[in-house]
Amino acid sequence: MSDISLFHGPNAGYVLELYDRYLLDPNSVDSDMQTLFKDWSPTASPAPPQTSPILKSPEIRPKSEDEIKRIVGTARVTRMVREIGHLAARVDPLGSAPPGDSGLELETHGLVPEDLAKLPASVVGGPLAEGAQNALEALGRLRKVYSGSVGYDIGHVSTAKERNWLYEAIESRSFFPEMDADHKTDLLERLTEVETFERYLHKSFQGAKRFSIEGNDVLVPMLDEIIHHAALSRTREVVMGMAHRGRLNVMAHVLGKPYEAILSAFAESTRREEASVAGRGSLGWAGDVKYHLGARRAYKEGNLAVMPISLVPNPSHLEFANPVVEGHVRAAQEQRALRGAPQQDEKASLAILIHGDAAFPGQGIVAETLNLWNLPGYRTGGTIHIITNNQIGFTTDTGDSRSTQYASDLAKGFEIPILHVNADDPESCLAVARMALAYREHFQKDILIDLVGYRRHGHNEGDEPAYTQPKMYDLISAHPSVREIWAKILETEGVVSAREAEAMVATVEEKLKTAREKPVESAQPENGEHHARIARVRSAHTAVSKEILTELNEALLARPNGFTPNVKLQRTVFARRRTSLNTPNAIDWGHAETLAFASILADGTPIRLSGQDSERGTFGQRHLVLHDTTTGNAFIPLQQLKQARASFAVYNSPLSENAVLGFEYGYSMHAPGVMTIWEAQFGDFCNSAQVIIDQFLVSGNAKWRQNPSLVLLLPHGYEGMGPEHSSARLERFLQLAANDNIRIVNCTTSAQYFHLLRRQAALLETEPKPLIVMSPKSLLRHPRAASSLSDLTQGSFHSVLDDSRAAARAETITRLVLCSGKVYTDLVGLEEFAHTERVAVVRVEELYPFPEDDLRRVIASYINLKEI
Repeated sequence: MSDISLFHGPNAGYVLELYDRYLLDPNSVDSDMQTLFKDWSPTASPAPPQTSPILKSPEIRPKSEDEIKRIVGTARVTRMVREIGHLAARVDPLGSAPPGDSGLELETHGLVPEDLAKLPASVVGGPLAEGAQNALEALGRLRKVYSGSVGYDIGHVSTAKERNWLYEAIESRSFFPEMDADHKTDLLERLTEVETFERYLHKSFQGAKRFSIEGNDVLVPMLDEIIHHAALSRTREVVMGMAHRGRLNVMAHVLGKPYEAILSAFAESTRREEASVAGRGSLGWAGDVKYHLGARRAYKEGNLAVMPISLVPNPSHLEFANPVVEGHVRAAQEQRALRGAPQQDEKASLAILIHGDAAFPGQGIVAETLNLWNLPGYRTGGTIHIITNNQIGFTTDTGDSRSTQYASDLAKGFEIPILHVNADDPESCLAVARMALAYREHFQKDILIDLVGYRRHGHNEGDEPAYTQPKMYDLISAHPSVREIWAKILETEGVVSAREAEAMVATVEEKLKTAREKPVESAQPENGEHHARIARVRSAHTAVSKEILTELNEALLARPNGFTPNVKLQRTVFARRRTSLNTPNAIDWGHAETLAFASILADGTPIRLSGQDSERGTFGQRHLVLHDTTTGNAFIPLQQLKQARASFAVYNSPLSENAVLGFEYGYSMHAPGVMTIWEAQFGDFCNSAQVIIDQFLVSGNAKWRQNPSLVLLLPHGYEGMGPEHSSARLERFLQLAANDNIRIVNCTTSAQYFHLLRRQAALLETEPKPLIVMSPKSLLRHPRAASSLSDLTQGSFHSVLDDSRAAARAETITRLVLCSGKVYTDLVGLEEFAHTERVAVVRVEELYPFPEDDLRRVIASYINLKEI
């Protein structure tokens, strides 16, 4: 075999590389290749290496060994430019030299420019080689694209189809259309709005925190571009998340929050600070600072339908809004009105996440959220990520805040394409924004833009950044803004004069002055005293008739034809469930839960349950998903329930608490009519999601006027397992309870749990509140926790359960013991308890809101009490 034309595409390149190594050292390749190359004539017809999936092997007939070397070397350097050209890209507006790489140099590959000048442009290949006189000119064009003001960091993308699309998009320049004069002027006007807004705030409210966008001003036009094209592609909703940097500007110019509302918030903050200094501060004020708040806008694009755009509220915990946004987007993509699994349209809504350059690699919630992208219960069809890269974290240099070359490198582990772009080049920034949306639309996968800019002021406007980064801030103080740079370019091109550019600034300043003078009703949230009502949730009808429960139970036990169930599971769990409705005190926890779910679906309320091992249940108590022992196929009875009038979804979550709970919180906020449930594998694991609990779940109403209704199931119990898996830390939730913000329940019977779930579903629309359930572990199959059918067909949830044994002889009771949960079961199981005549044990099932009235009534019934 002597003709290398037998090899095609990448194989040809690989063979030529081996041949190059053979020429230097025959022993560097295996014996078979040595035999091939020994008999190979230099005048054969090899195809040069295909360095990109978009390239075709050109028709080249090397005439000598030297020419083969030139072809191989050119192919190598071409591949390096495409794969690591970003290391030479000029993406830093402050002018720092890129790191570079020797693989990009001709000398590394044994070449000089004259070698490339002797080769045709087809050796480089691709759209950029078209019309080039030779390989040297073609490679120069390639360097200009891959090492210009955009660095395309895509070598880690392993899927050939995606790489092919990316290389074609980059080299065809299809996302870099020539901007006409009108569009250039519009861009200048937008940058003028962004900059003038920040400078007006800086001048008018000196020292006030606003976390300016200056240095990454082009973020706003980029968001404009993404949203515009998303609307054209029939996206029905956009949900965004970001931390505080630049948030006010995005709210004003992307979300359309009126200037007067933002300016009045600054004035209100100033008044509160002055009152506090004067000792007149109010302890009753609730709400959050202006740069944490959310916003919502109805976006209209031509004749298209109105598209909502939302910016979710975010606490100071930077990246923790990420999974919340993803939950919102998933909820917006699903249709839940029919039985079965929810129907998802991943193109219906779009997530945009704006990250900080120190937070993206520094906070674990980022990796946890990225891991959700392709999981069945959590994928949202691709997120557009933008790192607003200030090249600093508060006062910390990049070398102290990450161990990677780029702030974005974490994304490489998820094979997310990364586009590094210079924030001072608006045209390139808009181009990568268009490219990012197109990639997401095409592949339904995440993509990341690393917007490399700077931070003009300190971390907040009261800081002095020169204390810690004197050299950087010498550069920044002398550096023109992107508006000034763009205005100068347009002046040079004759598009806009200097006078016209200044007139744009004056126009925006006048708008801001007018807005500041316009009276606005106080944006302050309601005073905490307005919401200081500690009252029981009004009773809801939760009983279900015997006939309906019997029908639901039979339907849940039906199996498809040919389905082979697990014999042990069928013989134990489901055999009991077939007879338990007719057996006193035989309905255990898992059975009551499944009946509650079925009846809720029959009432028309969708359900979503997720958590680690939630399909089966950590303790084998649930079994909502059955697996055929022959085929392994899954069957979910609740999705096949003919009585159901809404969808049912259950997912085993990844081994994450933070991101998954954040996701479910966001889902519940966007779909308030869905009963959304998150279950911890063990109750004590919920402390891994403490930020979501503290900053969103229990405080979202007071800070942001949100009304979450998420259910947390926290299996716990002191079971002799040591300090781990012993307690869901009930005391933490009780410490977080205030102003009727949550419900905390510790049930002791399966009937109570049944009624509790149904009550929560019934109150989703009228009185939504998060529900914390200290669900038991040892009580899941305990006889004392089991209930009878009559307990489900009658009554409702009881906040307090009286001692039924003692109630008949109430006048003899002198000691009343109040307890909750497993304590009751352990206590009444003692032999000594059977002989007590003067002691009653009362269970407080709902710990918050504390059932004071119910408890008073029970206490009053024991007329001879001496001790409680």
